[in-house]
Formats: sequence, structure tokens, C-alpha cells
Amino acid sequence: MFIPEIERQAVAAIQLYQDIRLQDTLKYVAQYSSYYQRVFRENHIDLDKIRTTKDLFRLPTTSKEDIQRFHQDLICVPEHQIIDYSTTSGTTGSPLIIPMTDRDIDRLAYNEYISLSCAGVQASDKVMLCTTMDKQFMAGIAYFLGIRKIGAGLIRAGVDALSTQWENIFRYKPTVLIAVPSFIIRLLEYAKEQQIDFQQSSIQKIICIGEGIRRLDFSDNNISRRIKSQWSVELFSTYAATEMAAAFTECSCQRGGHHHPELVIVECLDADNRPLPPGQVGELTITTLGVEAFPLIRYKTGDLVSLSTPTCACGRNTVRVSPVIGRKQQRIKLKGTTIYPPAIANLLNANANVKDYLILIENDELGSDTVSVFVEAGTERNTRNELQEAIKGHLRVSPRLEIANIGQLRKIHQVHKKRKPVKILDRRSALQQGFFQQEAQLEAV
Repeated sequence: MFIPEIERQAVAAIQLYQDIRLQDTLKYVAQYSSYYQRVFRENHIDLDKIRTTKDLFRLPTTSKEDIQRFHQDLICVPEHQIIDYSTTSGTTGSPLIIPMTDRDIDRLAYNEYISLSCAGVQASDKVMLCTTMDKQFMAGIAYFLGIRKIGAGLIRAGVDALSTQWENIFRYKPTVLIAVPSFIIRLLEYAKEQQIDFQQSSIQKIICIGEGIRRLDFSDNNISRRIKSQWSVELFSTYAATEMAAAFTECSCQRGGHHHPELVIVECLDADNRPLPPGQVGELTITTLGVEAFPLIRYKTGDLVSLSTPTCACGRNTVRVSPVIGRKQQRIKLKGTTIYPPAIANLLNANANVKDYLILIENDELGSDTVSVFVEAGTERNTRNELQEAIKGHLRVSPRLEIANIGQLRKIHQVHKKRKPVKILDRRSALQQGFFQQEAQLEAV
């Protein structure tokens, strides 16, 4: 049961609400999930002792590998009640299949309704959706249902040709775009090449999905700066995961994605699965609330974030999730220095001469991490030296950097027809081996 405006109630009221919903969820999985029945039994879990969210530390975590290995045991409803099968994007391994019932679809619509509303999308807006609705993409149907629930107009543009995107913008005059930030960069480059006066378009704000646009201190990162330096639009950051069928979206204060307490419980865990206090970076871990087909308890997303708890100036009293600083499994130890791929990507995005890039992580013959960066640039003149100096200046280490041939990287990004551009390839993990079927393309670069 959802409580309207729960996010604006007192912190104590929100906490009490989550405690009650947690107990309901644990009773549900104990009755219908053969996986959690086994986990509780093998770990001697007494559910009567799990009364509040602060007691969650008593429960084991759930991993991506657990979902892959015990997928059928995690399903809590008969097969005939499942009406949709969504999958994760699979950018860091094999995609996960997330089944949903009719009620789960309603929950998904509610999630996007409150998420987009948080970013200021209203019934008077017209929203152009620049993302796919096929390929079992949960976000596509979520945006559609959420926009419909808001009552705004909707243009389902998808990922069509850039020329068609601009035709749609000037024909239908949308006020909001939902798109991947790197796609917006390509859209702007095309507009400048074709002398399209994009400053005269109707777009007022862009809901950015799939890629980060903020630094850890919530300031604009380089890809956000590149967009805003060219286009007078407002950008909003989002964080979402198919597994939790929910999203954290920025409000107008743009100080982190707001948590929806009626949909998920959030934790930030250290390497030993212990909850961290606000402000410390750890692995985002979620417990779903109100999910019928595929509920998850303490699911570790693999994303490294921090949580903020002070009351937001927008009037919401919910936890806010910081920008993702990296994936736990993509941590790199390069020449004694710990870095994450997004730090390299942020520096590449700062250079207007960089059209595209690929970050390749491997092990050398001694088992040490190596990083190679392939860059497609508008001109090769001085670009390589500029980037090497920028990367070393900020990260204190220098990966191997090469200028790629025009168009080669885009082919690699779309390997296996992933929904998201594949810009980070990690060859250290066996889970990643599926990405390297087309190694000849990379060698050609």
C-alpha cells in the first residue's frame, strides 16, 4: 500500500513505515520464495528478531550470482501470473531476467510517476523518449507508463537516426527529453554539422539515463558541462536498476537521487557487508518492497555510492543517493594507484575533440591490471599528448592511449547489440568473456 507524499513526512514516520513494510516483505518471501526459505533455514534466521531496517545486518546478502544460479527458486508466483519478462542491460556480465506480474507493472508505473515528478515533469509537458521500448528493456516501458500516469504528452522517438530525432523535436515541440548523455552529445554534433539552430528548439530539460552527469560532490561532471556549454537546457540525473524496478531521480536542488521509501530499502555496505554511515562510500544494497513476482532481500547492486540523510531543501525527508563512482568489480589497481573507469571517462568527456572512446582493462603476464584507452578524435593533432597529460595530472598514472580510426569504436560499442553503449571492456573477469567474441575488431583499432 502506497502512502501519498510519504517522502515529505517526518523522518520518524518514514522509518516506521519502512519497518512495517520490511516485516511484510520478510513474511511474504518466507511463505512464497523457496530460495529465501532455504537461506533463512541454513543461516538459522529468526524473523521475529528482524523488526526494523536496523536489524537487516542479521540477514545474508543476495548477489547477482545468486540470481543467476537460483533464478527459478526466487520466483514467488505461479508462471501464469507473470505477464512480462524484463532483463538487465548486461553491460557487466550476463543479463539477469526479472519477471513481473500485473501488480508489479503497476508498481513500476508508480515509480516512474513519482520519479519524473521529482524532476519537475508535469501534465503540461510533452516528453520525447529517446530510448528503446523493445529488447526486454524495463526502463522503456517504465517511462511510458510513468509519463502516461503524469498525463504528459509522449513522443516515442526511440533510438532512431539523428536527423529523425531533430525532425521530431521541431515537429512535435517536446519540452523534455529522456536520453543517454552521450547520445545528446552526438545529437548536438549532428546539429552543428547540419547547421540546425537547436537553441531555438522547445527543449527545456533533459532526464539523463544510463550514464552519470555529476561528480561525487554533485557538481557537473565533464559530459554535463559539454552539454550545458552548448545548449541552454536543465539536466537531471537518475539512478535505476532493473532488479529493484525503481529509480532515484534528482529534484530541482540536484543534490542526489531521492529514495522512494515505499518501494525499496537502501543500505550502503562495506567489504564485510556492514552498513556504513551517511557520507561514506560503499556498495549500494537494496531490499524491494511491494514486489510480487521477484522480491529481493539485501541485493548487492555492485555500484559504489554514498548516502545523504539531511533534509533536502525541496521539502523531501528521504535519503539521497550520490552519483555512482564506479562498479565494485571494475576497481583498477594501476601501478599501485586505485582508480575506477568513470574517472578516466570523465577526463575524456572534457575534451571536445574526443568523439568516442573505449576503455579496455586487462591483466598482464604477472597478473597486474593494465588499462588501454582507445580514442576516436576529430583531429589527431596534439590530442594524444593532451589527454595523456590530463589523465596523469588528475589520476597520477598513465594508461596506454591510442588514437582509433574513425567509426571503429562505434562498432565495438554495439557488440552483441547491447542496449547501452559498451565503453568499458573488462577482460579480467570470466563473466566478461562474452564481450570479446569480436576481438578482431579491437585488434584492427
